[in-house]
Amino acid sequence: MAAMVDPGSTRIAVLPRSADWIDAAVVEGGAEIVDIDEATALVWTSANTPDELAAVLAERPEIDWVQLPWAGVDPYVPIMDRTRTWTCAKGVYADPVAEHALTLLLAGFRHIHTFARATTWEASAGRNLIGARIAIIGGGGIAESLIRLLAPFDCSITVVRRRPVPMEGVQRVLGVDALAEGITGADALVLALPLLNDTRAMIGAHELSLLATDAWVVNVARGEVCDTGALIDALDDGDLGGVALDVTDPEPLPDGHPLWTHPDVIITPHTANTPEMARPLLSSRIVSNVRRYAAGDPLAGVVDLAVGY
Repeated sequence: MAAMVDPGSTRIAVLPRSADWIDAAVVEGGAEIVDIDEATALVWTSANTPDELAAVLAERPEIDWVQLPWAGVDPYVPIMDRTRTWTCAKGVYADPVAEHALTLLLAGFRHIHTFARATTWEASAGRNLIGARIAIIGGGGIAESLIRLLAPFDCSITVVRRRPVPMEGVQRVLGVDALAEGITGADALVLALPLLNDTRAMIGAHELSLLATDAWVVNVARGEVCDTGALIDALDDGDLGGVALDVTDPEPLPDGHPLWTHPDVIITPHTANTPEMARPLLSSRIVSNVRRYAAGDPLAGVVDLAVGY
């Protein structure tokens, strides 16, 4: 919980660059935007500049709350300390990312990628998402939103997550130690987990071999959670139906990379959550957290420093 702050004197800095909509959100929350040397809290607006943020905070112990702009905070974890409250946008972008994951699933199952590239009348192909066995790794907001979207398709859903607790609309919730059990025979594997030291390359050749031979892998998490070489090998060997990636390793995916031209791959350039989608959602989170901070109430999206997200 943030310390109680007089709402009339809530002073927040916005760095390294501001925007009208960010400023408006801070002001709507009831705060005054001030220079960093006058602030007690900071809205940080850069997704991948931890060294710059660390330098800003080094001489300013009075900054007791930092709001980060994205749900994925892996670049910032090394500089986070327990003397401050750190919040991020986790949960904010769940709906648009889940919608994109569903779009990729349907496109893959229905062979839209093949037909979209065709220059002649293709033979029929495709299968139903209805009744499919879906494994989701990650049990956060994206997974919860995707599970709701999948409800009309009557899928059999297994979720593998760090803390296995019951989830509505899910047949099985398993711990990470039961990963192999959770994904064996799945028709689709959706990756919606944070990038941590123990999730990097979590999906490799062995894990891919456990899926159904015509399964689709959908990644809306981080490219590094899946071994790119193993994905390509499984595709080349005919052990997967296809791969749909909104994130890649490396990212951006270089021109000429074999994934670009593979016939069973769909790539979108990290557009599951576009700036047009993100701005109103992040704005709402900033407004809410500024109000909470001023009132001394618990903030939304607090980073758990013990687990790194």
